[in-house]
Parts: sequence; structure tokens; C-alpha cells
Amino acid sequence: MDYRSSDPVGAADLTTGGLHIPGPRAEDRMPDTVSSAVKIVIVGGFGVGKTTMVGSVSEIRPLTTEETMTQAGIGVDDNYGSDTKTATTVAMDFGRISITEELVLYLFGTPGQERFWFLWNGLFEGALGAVVLIDTRRLEVSFDVIGRLEERGVPFVIANNAFPDGPSYPVDELRVALDLDPQVPIVECDARRRASSRDVLLTLMRYLHEMALQHV
Repeated sequence: MDYRSSDPVGAADLTTGGLHIPGPRAEDRMPDTVSSAVKIVIVGGFGVGKTTMVGSVSEIRPLTTEETMTQAGIGVDDNYGSDTKTATTVAMDFGRISITEELVLYLFGTPGQERFWFLWNGLFEGALGAVVLIDTRRLEVSFDVIGRLEERGVPFVIANNAFPDGPSYPVDELRVALDLDPQVPIVECDARRRASSRDVLLTLMRYLHEMALQHV
């Protein structure tokens, strides 16, 4: 498969019916050295930092589908933290990051509001693994997310997005609270920081590699 031709952004400017469609910026184009790509999904409840993580780590302009939150969501959505959050993802976030000169990750952030979860089915298709972002102030919003991944057999790592007012728990306590298998990695992160988000993705890739070796 030619992953460069599958890049969501076109490789050149197009002119169609007199309408000029500009191509991508030079920095958004897929490097010629890339030979393979992996699809990763970033999941979690509302407001845990999925859009922030994709935006902080993506080497291209991230695609977002955020819409302004309205009164219509009151009583329907989990609007925890909506006093400071004014928009929410309604379809997906998309970004890309190079792991090596040959390998890139396509990042798909899922919507957190439960009424948009029907979109997850398409986003999970072809995903090699997932990052589950959690917020220790409300771990319960992660239960259904983790359950869906386990039902689909999608390997995942847990990334504890450290909020300033969030309680801190030992890893062993988090593992018990989330009912996780012993081998599932749990890491601390700050989704606002590129280096921290990158380290989460590297943890996932190492975990996937270890799992692959176990099945050789």
C-alpha cells in the first residue's frame, strides 16, 4: 500500500472546473522516506484532553470537529468542567506524527460525549492500538471506554492526564480501580506538552511490539 497516496491531504494543487484547490503546506506533506503507517485511536470521556493531545503532538495541522456547547446538552451530556470548556468534539480529531523516518502514526481522537459514541465503530476499524486518557477526578467515565476496547480486542495503554486539582493515586490503586490486567501499561502525562504526549505514544508502540513478540 502506498501510504503517501492515502494521506488525507492531497499531494499537489488541483484545478477543477476553474476552481483552484490548494495542496498542503510543505510541512504537512508525507516524507518520501515513509514506508508504513499505523492507525491509533485516542479515547476517553468528555473533557479528558483528547483534542489537546492530538493537537500538541501532531506534526501537521490537526483536523478538529469541535462545535460550541449549547444549553441543549444540559441533562443529556456529561458536562463536567463545562464552566471553562466551551466546545466539544462531535466527530473526530485527526493528526499525524513520525516515529521514525519510515513509520508514521495516524492519530484519531474520538468524541467524548456518549451520544456521539456510535461514531466509534468506524474510527476503531483498522486501529492497531489505543490510548485511553483518564481524569482521576472522575474515573467512572473511563469504565465504558475500556470495556468497549476490551470487547473489540484493541490493545491499549492508560494515560493519566494530570489535572492540577486531580487526586494522585499509586499505579497499583489505579489498576485495581479500573479493573485492568497486570500487563496493561499506566503512565502519567500532560496532554498539553508535546514531549509528554509523544512518550505516551511510544509506550503504546513498545507495548504493541511486546505483544507481537509473544505471538511469534
